[in-house]
Amino acid sequence: MSKQRSLASDVAMVLAAGIGKRMRPLTATRPKPLVRVNGRALIDHSLDKLVEAGVSRAVVNVHYLPGQIEAHLAQRSAPVIAVSDEREALLETGGGMLKALPLIDADPFFCLNSDNVWLDGPQTVFAALSAAWDPEQMDALLLLVSHARAFNYTGRGDFHLDPLGRISRRKPGRVAPFIYTGIQIVSQRLLRDAPSGAFSTGVLWDRAIDEGRLYGISHSGLWFEVGAPEMIAPTEAALQRG
Repeated sequence: MSKQRSLASDVAMVLAAGIGKRMRPLTATRPKPLVRVNGRALIDHSLDKLVEAGVSRAVVNVHYLPGQIEAHLAQRSAPVIAVSDEREALLETGGGMLKALPLIDADPFFCLNSDNVWLDGPQTVFAALSAAWDPEQMDALLLLVSHARAFNYTGRGDFHLDPLGRISRRKPGRVAPFIYTGIQIVSQRLLRDAPSGAFSTGVLWDRAIDEGRLYGISHSGLWFEVGAPEMIAPTEAALQRG
């Protein structure tokens, strides 16, 4: 069986439109997806992993310094990339996904942040998500990571998982055991009746939680938060150790 056939989808959306305020001053003159970590632009870490897993097409949205990202993507031969242009207005994660749907043209599809850096476990994260994906039960399946496997992360976590893998949000003032990695499988059903304009995917997740259709799995490898300049050096050191 080929890699492509073992996946729930061979299409991914890569979210690359953000301004990257936390990464300043590095993002004063370049978009965050082009900040280099361990010798590669952040977006290439994500795109390389997609190619390795067998994902053949990617849709990348752009807003901040879009010409730089487009020029960088033009140098790649794989995956096949289409650009969703948000030059006129930043649409946030949910709005960006909705705008890109005609280019994505797949159900379901992977969606991931362009600033993700991770090390896979026994299988790629996309294979792990695909193995757990159940379109009859799920509107989205999120890749989560425990605090012990999350490098550079100092927050309180995002989600809880019940014994069936259904997600609930962290309660205010409490700690939750799982952090969202920025990687998920999305059914187009999640985007039904979506708001217009800019909105967060969290709006759609909340509805899916209420309907019992938001699920998660725990990442068996390592995940690195690379949201600020001081997180780059420790991430590089850990990657070099393997």
